[in-house]
Amino acid sequence: MNKGELVDAVAAKANVTKKQADEVISAFLSVVTEAVANGDKVTLVGFGSFERRDRSEREGRNPKTNEPMTISATKVPAFSPGKLFKEKVAP
Repeated sequence: MNKGELVDAVAAKANVTKKQADEVISAFLSVVTEAVANGDKVTLVGFGSFERRDRSEREGRNPKTNEPMTISATKVPAFSPGKLFKEKVAP
């Protein structure tokens, strides 16, 4: 499902226009992205949590030359599904 299909489904389920659904979904994505980028955790009970995690420095290999190299530490976005979401996907 892409964003357009999501907008259609939300508009139908919430009985709102597609434009309104698109604005709400875009605002939601913007708020979650900003919060996670600032280091905050966004938790939606039953659905899951969005957070920023630290990935430590590690050893890797250059795929072309097979030489060892150091991959620097970085921050990555992460999602952890909630209990209800897990149960719905894998009953």
